[in-house]
Parts: sequence; C-alpha cells; structure tokens
Amino acid sequence: MIADFFSTLAEMLSFTFLVRALIVGALVSVCAALLGVSLVLKRYSMIGDGLSHVGFGALAVATALNAAPLLIAIPLVLAAAFLLLRLGEKHLLKGDAAIALISTSSLAMGVVIISQTTGMNTDVCNYLFGSILAMNKTDVALSIVLSITVLALFVLFYNKLFAITFDETFAKTAGVKTGIYNMLIAFLTALVIVLGMRMMGAMLISALIIFPALTSMRVFKNFRSVSVCSVSVSIFCFFTGVVISYIYAVPTGASVVLVNIGAFVIFWLLKVVIR
Repeated sequence: MIADFFSTLAEMLSFTFLVRALIVGALVSVCAALLGVSLVLKRYSMIGDGLSHVGFGALAVATALNAAPLLIAIPLVLAAAFLLLRLGEKHLLKGDAAIALISTSSLAMGVVIISQTTGMNTDVCNYLFGSILAMNKTDVALSIVLSITVLALFVLFYNKLFAITFDETFAKTAGVKTGIYNMLIAFLTALVIVLGMRMMGAMLISALIIFPALTSMRVFKNFRSVSVCSVSVSIFCFFTGVVISYIYAVPTGASVVLVNIGAFVIFWLLKVVIR
C-alpha cells in the first residue's frame, strides 16, 4: 500500500504541470488558512466568495483583451475589496448586501463578456470550477512572490491582526488603526483569491479560506493553535485532493473541497468524543 502511494507520487511529480500546481497550491493553502481564521472569527467569511466572483469577471476581461489573467485580475479584485470595506464603514450598505451586489454584478458581467468574445466554452468551466492545467511558468513565479508577500505581512502584523480579530473596539481605543488593518486583511484575502482561483475556480476557492478554520475550531480554541492546525489541515487536504484527482480523474477543486468536508466531519466527531 505504502509502496503504491510513493509510486503514484513519483509518477505525479514527473509531470511539470502537476509540480507547478502543487507548489502554488501549497502556498495558497497556507495563506488561505491563516487569513481564514481572522475572517471566520470576524464574520467576514463570505467576502472570499464575493471576491472570487469579481475575480471571474476580471478573468473574463483579461480573456477579452487577450492579456495576462493575473495582471488584470489582481488590481480589479483589490479594488473590489477596498470598495466592500468602504461601503461597510460608511454604512451605505450592510456587509452581506454589499457582497451580494458586487459578486452577482461581476459574475453577470463576466458571463456576458465571455459569451460575446470566446463564447461559453470549456474555458468558462475552468474559470468557474478550476483547472490544474491552468498554471503556466509566469503564473507560478508571480504566485510564489505574492504568496511570500502575504505570509510576510501576516507574520509582521500578527499582533495587530490578532487584536482586531478578537476585540476591534478595544484595539481601536488602544490606538490601533483598525481601518488600516481591516483593509490589510481584505487586500491579502483578495490576493489569495486571485492566486488560487485559476486552480480551484471561482465557485470553490472560498472553501480554502472557510473550511480549514472551521475544522480547527471544532477542537482548538486558542488563536495560535487554531492557526497552526488550520495550516496543517489545509495543506493535507490540498495534497490529498490532488492525489485523488489524479488517480480518479475528477476535477481538482471539487476533490480538494470534498476532502475538506471529510476533515471537518472527522474533527466534529473528535470534538464530540472529547466532550
């Protein structure tokens, strides 16, 4: 059994596109898991879903312009993240309403743009549900640089992010510029969404943010413990999902999400046993 596993792993690593996917996927999984803890605790979970729909619209624009997808998607999704936070801060729209408005509008525009350019073909399914073949050398290089940037900023501002996650009002009275750090979380989330969307798809990328955090919180209660466990669960589920996808020829994004669901159920049962 173990010999078969290592044989399959060696066979997978012989394919360049799989190596690219594993590198980018591992980095995105780590970033998504870390940010997911703060987003879930702050009840911002759906911002990932909203930004992924914006990312789909951005990829549609890139396709119409025949431009590099990430170079178009990153600024547009960052702008959407900024707009969502500003609408919430100004109380112009409630958070869930703003997310619904922007996400559905972006999705509709993306579908219209694609239907008028390339047509509703296989590329649309790849954008919506991801494709492990979508990563080229430029995407990998840019993804590595941006993922390292996300990790570095998270570690650098860990204490501030911890403070605004658990008690934003107290952090504000203590002199922490909460608006800036909320914006930082939104921007980092936007980057992670764009980086992972090519492989996971617009419909499934938010699962990488939500599931590992929710799974870890079934057992752990300490912020640092939850963060470490979320990263471990996220990486394990991603690699397991890719292996299952390779062996059984199922879509990678869906496979990763199903493994995350399985991990959530196991941790939930573990919580019941511990109690």
